[in-house]
Amino acid sequence: MSLLYAGITVTLELLLGLGIALLLQRRSTVNNFISIMLLLPLMIAPALAALMWKLMTNPSFGILSYLASLIGLHDFRWASSPSTALLTVVLVDIWVYTPFIMILLLAGLRSLPTQPFEAAALDGVPRTFVFFRITLPMLTPYILTATLFRLLDSIQQFDIIYAMTQGGPGNTLTVFQVEAYLNFFQSTNVGRSAALMVILWAITYFLSNIFIKNWLRLQERARGEA
Repeated sequence: MSLLYAGITVTLELLLGLGIALLLQRRSTVNNFISIMLLLPLMIAPALAALMWKLMTNPSFGILSYLASLIGLHDFRWASSPSTALLTVVLVDIWVYTPFIMILLLAGLRSLPTQPFEAAALDGVPRTFVFFRITLPMLTPYILTATLFRLLDSIQQFDIIYAMTQGGPGNTLTVFQVEAYLNFFQSTNVGRSAALMVILWAITYFLSNIFIKNWLRLQERARGEA
């Protein structure tokens, strides 16, 4: 479940963060103001953000439950149903952490050299070609950096999931951190909790090595050493 949760959240946050960064790439007062406003969810503690969403999805008085009823989704159970619990916590994670990826990719986009883009504009190169053949390759180190940070954080996610569902309903969202916490503090099963933490450490170490090796390879290629 931890890997599934991390895969879904990081993929969606990368797509959304890249899209928003591309929209805000041009330097202007409006774009700078919007980028600052979009950072506000990142300044909220994840557990507090989860509690805010828990109130907003309350079936009795939650604003999101009311909006869902307007489009025909009456009695939408959000985090209280096994079929929608993952969707709910993913939405919270996206709301909190997409600004982190957005600001990293926006910084990368604004730091790219302008000469290749100016030459492409003079030659009348289509925008899709410029994006896939110029922008994305040059932006890849920033994408890898953002992916690494978010992937490692998502695999170790605890506060959002525990604050929203305590790992439920049932064992729907018992990711590594939550299961280790429940085993240690509720079942006093110290051995199983420690084993889960060791497995989590091994996964993060393995993924870190993969990303760092790829990042170093890209750096060497950029310097003409590969």
